[in-house]
Amino acid sequence: MNPVSTAIDTTVPHSARIWNYWLDGKDNYAADREAGEAYLEVFPGIAVVARTSRGFLTRAVRYLAADAGLRQFLDIGTGLPTASNTHEVAQRVAPESRVVYVDNDPLVLAHARALLTSSEAGATEYIDADLRDTDTILSRAGRLLDFSQPVAVTMLFILHAISDADDPHAIVATVLDALPPGSYLALSHLGSDIFDEEAQRGFQSVVGRMSQQQYTGRSRAQMLRFFEGMELVEPGLVRIEEWRPDPGSVSDYKSTAWAAVGRKT
Repeated sequence: MNPVSTAIDTTVPHSARIWNYWLDGKDNYAADREAGEAYLEVFPGIAVVARTSRGFLTRAVRYLAADAGLRQFLDIGTGLPTASNTHEVAQRVAPESRVVYVDNDPLVLAHARALLTSSEAGATEYIDADLRDTDTILSRAGRLLDFSQPVAVTMLFILHAISDADDPHAIVATVLDALPPGSYLALSHLGSDIFDEEAQRGFQSVVGRMSQQQYTGRSRAQMLRFFEGMELVEPGLVRIEEWRPDPGSVSDYKSTAWAAVGRKT
């Protein structure tokens, strides 16, 4: 693997590193922490959204491996490694699971060795690619994954970085079109219709001042379009913390994020 440290600009905040800061991670820099605090000032709940998103990843992947019987996973928009990465959750259920990670952040690439650990029975791979470059993602993922068999695709808190001009619905449809029936899609996304307007304005103001990436919230109706032609797994499209919460978990928190898992028919 080629060194990539020279490509990492630590003076400019990056969304993956800001997210890492909200998760109390160690892979962030002063610029990321400053931006993270600025977001928290206008939207204190964002750190809780980050943590509930990791919880959704764990629950969704566990469901896909244990209940749906999937053994192939394509994790697009991986982010920095933390506890309970996709391959760890899937391989705890089924050690033979194969997982391909996709991200275009140079710091994520620098940490790819941590992502590439695997059980002896399974396998993992990492692709350095932008979500918009579906041809590269599918061609390279196809080296490890068998696209004649069902694949679980996860796109967790990544589609908000894709503007409407880049047609995120077409991007998702292109990926799903390459997969057979019985494949699954797991999504989480900032919800424009469950996000307080004043907080949204403050949030976008910070984005404009401090971030290289945009955040495009989407409504419940826009979210459902990603699942056209699919069967939604119960409980359907809900706030992220409401998707199959672990037994005994109780929270009064109402997030500003939608989440769902769907099966291709």
